[in-house]
Amino acid sequence: MSSKTFSFTEDWVVVILGLAVIFLALSGVIVPVPSFGWNDFSELGSKVFSTTNLFAILCQFILVYGVGIVGAFLLKKNVKALLVVFPIVYLLTIVAVVLAGNTVVKDYNLEAVIFSLGIGLTISNFFVLPDWFKNALSTELYVKIGLILLGSTVIFGDILKAGSLGLIQALVVVISVWYFAFWVCKKLKIDKEMSLMLSSAVSICGVSAAIATSGAIKGDNKKLSYVISLVLITAIPMMIFMPYLADKMGLSQEVTGAWLGGSIDTSGAVAASGTLVGEKALEISTIVKFSQNVLLGIAAFFISIYWTYSNSVDEETKRDKPTLKLIWERFPKFVIGFVFVSLLFSFVVPSETHELVKDSLKSLQGLWFALAFTSIGLETNFKDLFKQDNKKPLYAFLIAQTFNVIVTLIIAFLLFR
Repeated sequence: MSSKTFSFTEDWVVVILGLAVIFLALSGVIVPVPSFGWNDFSELGSKVFSTTNLFAILCQFILVYGVGIVGAFLLKKNVKALLVVFPIVYLLTIVAVVLAGNTVVKDYNLEAVIFSLGIGLTISNFFVLPDWFKNALSTELYVKIGLILLGSTVIFGDILKAGSLGLIQALVVVISVWYFAFWVCKKLKIDKEMSLMLSSAVSICGVSAAIATSGAIKGDNKKLSYVISLVLITAIPMMIFMPYLADKMGLSQEVTGAWLGGSIDTSGAVAASGTLVGEKALEISTIVKFSQNVLLGIAAFFISIYWTYSNSVDEETKRDKPTLKLIWERFPKFVIGFVFVSLLFSFVVPSETHELVKDSLKSLQGLWFALAFTSIGLETNFKDLFKQDNKKPLYAFLIAQTFNVIVTLIIAFLLFR
């Protein structure tokens, strides 16, 4: 008789770990939130490197380190290697977060993930990392845990507060821009995996949408890095020039805010550009961007179903419909964790409790994403991001983004004038 050894898949491990972090917070184990904002070296020493703040950073490290160790154990990975590698990745990530916390850097809307990616890429391209080090990196695990924690911010009650016009614009923009971007990618013969990540990034909410889509389809990290690079690079000029164009066009603050919120891919850039226009523009742009953000979970859910179904048919069985069992086996289980957490915080967790834990969970969510991008950088060769084959996705992104700007302006003018 032969016996099968039970083992967890990565998606189920992610659900277990993500929910463990959530329920720890709900039970009262709330990790303090470190502060990374600083203006000069004096503030860097007195605020970021203060004893209290260093203690908060240490508390976060203990939690994520413990989660990483348990994850490696459940997935039967090399725990000894992780014990060495994870602290190094964490230290590099903290350096990235500290750099992103500088006031000047914030003015240019350079997010922590781009520093994480940049630091990782620099190291991987100037030093030869041993295979045991790279094998200890768990990029997908970090990304998916972050996505499950993201579910705690998607509150159905807040969706209603976002405003009917913002939701209408978000739905029309997301659907139309997503399909247009996907169509462009198909015309340019870009592979389906890249097409899905790029289309979601342009149409929904940039970095988070790209990460969520990559998690849903188990996308290639190099492709994800490329899409993230495009989002972050294009967000800066859009943030600067769109308010100027709106002023020259004589648009009201309401229309301008709706245009900015629906066109610019990162929330930070939206807030920065809205501030340049005025208080009302900032309010409307934030509402519209939030309305798009809350569609992230729904979009990831349907994308995962589409990806699972379409890839359940191989060349030998393409005439047969895939079974529900096969679809379930290939369906990314972390999406279930995301939806469960969103429903939990929407209808079960009291608002007072949510207020107590939301900042801690949001900070941990951002930390997991930053850890993931440090890991991506460490396992990626920089030249792979900008090689000849990647010009078509660049063209598709620019075409789709142009379409996004035009369509969003038209819809914003019709709804908010």
